[in-house]
Amino acid sequence: MPEASVRERSTAGLRGPARSAGSTYAGPVDRGRVYLFLALANLFWAGNYVFGEMVTREITPISLTFFRWAFAFLPLLGIAWLLERPNWREALREWPLHLLQSLLGLTGYTLLLYAALGLTGAVNAAVISAINPATIALAAAIFLHERLNRVQVLGLVVAFVGVMVVLTGGDVGQLVEQGFGVGDLLVIGSVLAWTVYSLISRRLVTPPITATAVQAVFAVVTMLPLIAVTGVALPTSAGGALGLAYIVVFPSMAGYALWNIGASKVGPARAGIFLNLLPVFTVIIALAFGATLELPAVVGGALVIAGVYLTLHVRRAKAGSADAPDGLTVR
Repeated sequence: MPEASVRERSTAGLRGPARSAGSTYAGPVDRGRVYLFLALANLFWAGNYVFGEMVTREITPISLTFFRWAFAFLPLLGIAWLLERPNWREALREWPLHLLQSLLGLTGYTLLLYAALGLTGAVNAAVISAINPATIALAAAIFLHERLNRVQVLGLVVAFVGVMVVLTGGDVGQLVEQGFGVGDLLVIGSVLAWTVYSLISRRLVTPPITATAVQAVFAVVTMLPLIAVTGVALPTSAGGALGLAYIVVFPSMAGYALWNIGASKVGPARAGIFLNLLPVFTVIIALAFGATLELPAVVGGALVIAGVYLTLHVRRAKAGSADAPDGLTVR
């Protein structure tokens, strides 16, 4: 796949593999509907945090991760065939990268996030995870030698300060005495796993939904030895079962399809701005289910959103081809 600047691709890496240059989606879609698709994708992904926290009260993160992809991979293969009409042989030729991506993203990221949710809560996890665009941009600057201008550096600093506010609860002294919470560290681990996943994803030519479907198959297969040791269990309550069903249908399938359709129309840079909705939607859903909102999460979340927006907004303004439908992303 031809290389593109991180000003286009860092947003693209957030949610999965970049699509091939020739991949298109049929049918005219008006811009208002496109923006609705992008907003709905983030709404569905936000629900993953809230319902993930609920479901992990009944089953282990290992069970939730396994069943998420075990139930989703066949529908994902169907969605990929309908929307992307991929060349499956070409996709399978990239199996080593798909295997690595599966271990990093679909298994590693998901396991770390679900393990964290029961310890730090959906709101904090979503706010910390919202820094992913900044960590990807920073990693690309360090390892791929991409340049960041002063405003982008400022945006990165603001975003990292926002995360520190959430991690410390606004009290640096408490952090010095007690250190980071285990849940917060697990979320940071998931962010790092997705950052590496995102940089590697730029090497793929497989269309994004197809790549996610193939990686879901790998996730199920590679988890079989683990679940042979730990065992798995389905939720026992109706609420837990509905939560699992939500995670399979909406974040894992509908969100992927809507994001890629939308981003193919407006380009990855404009689509990336909608990622700022993720922590906002998570807070709204969590509050609807009775969660409490603390001031450090509000202040830190606002700083993270502002910092990420600065980075993505400048990137879009400077990259002349940023609106091209390339480098699409899914989570």
